[in-house]
Amino acid sequence: MSFDHPPRILFLYGSLRERSYSRLLAEEAARIIGDLGAETRFFDPRGLPLHGAEPATHPKVQELRELVAWSEGQVWSSPEMHGNISGLIKTQIDWIPLEIGSIRPTQGKTLAVMQVSGGSQSFNAVNSLRILGRWMRMFTIPNQSSVAKAYQEFDEEGQMKDSPFRDRLIDVMEELHKFTLLLRDKVEYLTDRYSERAKP
Repeated sequence: MSFDHPPRILFLYGSLRERSYSRLLAEEAARIIGDLGAETRFFDPRGLPLHGAEPATHPKVQELRELVAWSEGQVWSSPEMHGNISGLIKTQIDWIPLEIGSIRPTQGKTLAVMQVSGGSQSFNAVNSLRILGRWMRMFTIPNQSSVAKAYQEFDEEGQMKDSPFRDRLIDVMEELHKFTLLLRDKVEYLTDRYSERAKP
């Protein structure tokens, strides 16, 4: 297991509201995993066009793709909107291609999924994010965070209050940190596929 550099973790969040709880949850998670030794970066989705509305040369698309290439692991945090993920988080994921030339930018990267809800606890958004992570060939960790009545869980400064929800968030970030380190030197071996080696 290589410790030659801190795990590089990219955070994506799914709301542009001034007090976005999916962003606040992501920021809390970043503080936690940063304390564990990870290097963290955020993508600000403001100005990102809908997929297909602009060419992939758009500056925000290029910024997102550069951050994805930089990352070893990612955290996707979405509000639950109408029983599913928000359009904003889906737009970000849609702009991440399965291939850029011969490089698969998400294959073998670790992923943690999180959601916030305005009402009772739900797992619809994290379940959808898991499907997308699998499609993107990412190693989605077993643990996840789903915060119910998120408006009650953060103080005026945007810090998460002590609660079982925060305890679970710590568990998720510890697990992501461990999996990212454990898989770092094994990604090429684990993602090597017969169907891709075989020649007609």
